[in-house]
Amino acid sequence: MKRGSTIFLQVVIVLIGTSALALMLWEPHVEGVNAQATTLYEIYFDDPFLAYAYIGSIAFFVALYQAFKLLGYIRQNKIFSPNSVKALRTIKYCAIVLSILIVMAGLYIRIFHAKNDDPAGFIAMSIMATFISIVIATAAAVFEKTLQSAIDIKSENDLTV
Repeated sequence: MKRGSTIFLQVVIVLIGTSALALMLWEPHVEGVNAQATTLYEIYFDDPFLAYAYIGSIAFFVALYQAFKLLGYIRQNKIFSPNSVKALRTIKYCAIVLSILIVMAGLYIRIFHAKNDDPAGFIAMSIMATFISIVIATAAAVFEKTLQSAIDIKSENDLTV
């Protein structure tokens, strides 16, 4: 892959991470539950679901960082290295954790939501986000296995020469 392409993709990853962080910090100010809150403490620390979302987002940001590192390995022509396999494995595990956390949040909202509130939109978004996380985990697992096989073949060829 060309150097310019990997740098562009790294910039995109940084923009995704920055946008996600900005949205996570801004959205609680306008959310229905916190719209009348007057202090930052009331906005950020009185809502246990918000704390759950922030803790769950750690897996998302770790996966973004690993994707950034993987693109760096590609740019340096070190794609066939154990570090690349490790980055893909971490992305896979982060996607699995994220999908589990999203399912748990969807179940929580489905079971414990307010009786006068309709959780259909949140449940639909949870299903879609879970599906996306599972697709990412599957793709990372396939790439990890393929890359590990290529590294094994390369190391066998180096031993026979």
